[in-house]
Amino acid sequence: MKLSDEGVPPLAFVQLLERRALDPDAAARLRAIMHREGTSEATLIQHDVQAPIRWFREVYPELDIAQATRLGFAFAEQAQLTSFGPLSSPLISAGSVAEIVDLLTYLPLISTALKSQFHTGDYGLIAGLTAHTGDSALDCLVITYGGSALLRLLDMLAGDISPVTLHLSWPEPAEVVSHDEGPGSNRRFFDAPISFVHVPEDTLNKACRFSDPLAYRLAIADLQRTLAQRSGSMSSTEKVRQLLEKDLGQRTNHDVAQALSMSSSTLKRRLAEEGTTYSKVRQSLLYEHAMLRLLDRSVSVSEIATELGYSDLANFSHAFKRWTGRSPKDFRNPRALTPRVGHA
Repeated sequence: MKLSDEGVPPLAFVQLLERRALDPDAAARLRAIMHREGTSEATLIQHDVQAPIRWFREVYPELDIAQATRLGFAFAEQAQLTSFGPLSSPLISAGSVAEIVDLLTYLPLISTALKSQFHTGDYGLIAGLTAHTGDSALDCLVITYGGSALLRLLDMLAGDISPVTLHLSWPEPAEVVSHDEGPGSNRRFFDAPISFVHVPEDTLNKACRFSDPLAYRLAIADLQRTLAQRSGSMSSTEKVRQLLEKDLGQRTNHDVAQALSMSSSTLKRRLAEEGTTYSKVRQSLLYEHAMLRLLDRSVSVSEIATELGYSDLANFSHAFKRWTGRSPKDFRNPRALTPRVGHA
């Protein structure tokens, strides 16, 4: 097992095994994989090692989008307040829905499989969800699980949060329609432009049951220190992403290399060793941020193009059509957006 494997939090994984979220055969196969790779449930928890998401592809070799979605919903139903390691303490002590959602910033501390991006507007907050497993079905599993688990935790901590919705960027599988009519199913929407969680503005300040401001501040300080310490072991790709997130429209390859205290040629070599390039990393971020920003109809397409560093609207429109097959205007077609997000 490689420590760099993208995975899920160890305690959350062990809870899946012990609470029968998996059928007995699947659980047995996962334990056989762990034995083969020289680890166990206790070892994962003791050393705080993520359970590799690739294990699920081995257990479910025919895994497709429908099954991945169904598994993601089923797994999320097992999520507990104690499932997420260093994020558990601030979860429990958070004072508001906004403070819970803010914890997505610290996802890298518990899982490298799921990433989030935020945008706030008059309609509230959108937390975009993306997975980078290299396997489309596993991406769907990770996003479904992460988004559904967040809704479940909000229910536990803030009571009725029915206005908060999960939007998934693939068609609704027939199996979900026929077999999944449990609590929360009316807050799930498919065929969204991107996958995201939407929190309306008037829900962000909803109070949580176990609010402890001092405990929350101390926990956040610990998370910030831990994240800073772990940044040294980040891949070059992640370091580039982190820098570009701060100023996506202006940073060049040379700027990023300087900020990382290396030459442009060294940065190019290190990214190549990780199977990517500066251009690919930047284009991926531009694509993610463009779609997230376009959900906010209060901002013009021209303004978004400028924010992302494009010299004019035509260049941005051309790039967006290359990414999605649609123009920004078509993407903003009212039929493509859930009515309760953005402005009519």
